[in-house]
Amino acid sequence: MGPFSVSKMSSFEALQIDPRIMRVIEKMGWSEPTPVEEATIPVMMEGKDVMAQAQTGTGKTAAFGIPLLQKISKGRTPSALILVPTRELGVQVSEEITRLGEFMDLVTIPVYGGASIEVQFDQLRKGVDIVVGTPGRIIDHIRRGTLDLRNIKFLVLDEADRMLDMGFIDDIRYIISKLPKQRNTYLFSATLPGEIRDLAIEHMKEPQQINISEEKLVLPSTEQAYINVGRKNKIWALCRILDTEKPKAIVFCQTKRMVDILAKSLTSYGYPVAALHGDLTQARREKVLDDFRSGKIMVLIATDVAARGLDIEGVTHVINYDIPDNPEVYVHRIGRTGRAGKEGKAITFVTSQEEHLLKGIKDFSGAGVAHTEVPEGKGKETVRKVWDFDEVSDIFGMVKFRINLGRGDNMASADLSNLLTKRARISDFAIGHIEVGEQSSVIEVHKDVALKVINAVKGAEFRGKRLTFEPAKK
Repeated sequence: MGPFSVSKMSSFEALQIDPRIMRVIEKMGWSEPTPVEEATIPVMMEGKDVMAQAQTGTGKTAAFGIPLLQKISKGRTPSALILVPTRELGVQVSEEITRLGEFMDLVTIPVYGGASIEVQFDQLRKGVDIVVGTPGRIIDHIRRGTLDLRNIKFLVLDEADRMLDMGFIDDIRYIISKLPKQRNTYLFSATLPGEIRDLAIEHMKEPQQINISEEKLVLPSTEQAYINVGRKNKIWALCRILDTEKPKAIVFCQTKRMVDILAKSLTSYGYPVAALHGDLTQARREKVLDDFRSGKIMVLIATDVAARGLDIEGVTHVINYDIPDNPEVYVHRIGRTGRAGKEGKAITFVTSQEEHLLKGIKDFSGAGVAHTEVPEGKGKETVRKVWDFDEVSDIFGMVKFRINLGRGDNMASADLSNLLTKRARISDFAIGHIEVGEQSSVIEVHKDVALKVINAVKGAEFRGKRLTFEPAKK
């Protein structure tokens, strides 16, 4: 097992890729392979096992997906098994391989927990060629006898270190024990700790080790900021930025469905925007990019895959509508602005459940990502801010509100509870802890009835006093 290097290749043609896959690559507008693609594809096509150290967001799905599509034959009994740590990655990998194989008669499906196992039974029964799955659900199918592994010729361990961190190493060993000995194994991992190396030595045949070094994170002209905003108010925050800063912006979403939804909404509000994702025809993609370059449209809503390789001058803002789950992807995204010595701004929307992703980005980049607020709007608001109780509720779904009644008004907790239940006509089960103060009190209300309580209580008269009822600051 030794390091492997290849000379720089200038195009996908040099990798001798199947013409049917090349049609997709041309349709996607990918001009040249990424380092991990040009390093691994030739080795895998030669039939060698591979252990590649590469970050998420570097093109590794295509790096193993392209050789798999070229090397397997249609059989409708699985020939390739790809193990991934999470359902989200499983769906993403399955979608990209399906997209790359658009002109090939091969079936790829994702298999993961939390989805209907009966639907997966049906898909497997009808016949598949490539299975992408999380270890737990794959083992479930093995034990039920619904996944036939007898013809597996290729095993991919994607993000192996994450699977190790999540405690899947024994599951992986169990799955490998059920596979044919005669197969190729490909391991992709951001890091290569001892247990991963031991796994490679034990289950791989003289793997070629490929190391794709991280890109230098040099973004001196990019101002980085984040905004705390819940899912329901993201479009409001985006519209405020578009209204006040008038940017030429690329807005990144995690999925093509979200790209379409956001582009349709913004278009209906009168903003000059267009969508860019992998389902566009090449002609449509070129038209969108030409319109963006010329200024006919000022906002491009895109997925990471579709925006790969874009180099457009004059992009003033990159807006992460959905924060990426990997810091490397964040760096790729914000590198689209602040080019050629010009200043650029990168703004990331962060929900309360995504604070850990923001911390990962800060730790990885070593750069300052400053907190900022949604800019104040001028004139009539195109989109109004809405109550987002999902964002401020605790794990039990309770939201804290402050009411301007307390001990000074001769109110005890039972009095406040009765006031809310009677005026809003809700069950007392929807009310949680009540902390009575001298002039005001904090009351927990379940998020499902929160708006109903606000409408019933706020502004109402009680003992000659006009009531206020607002979410309590954390």
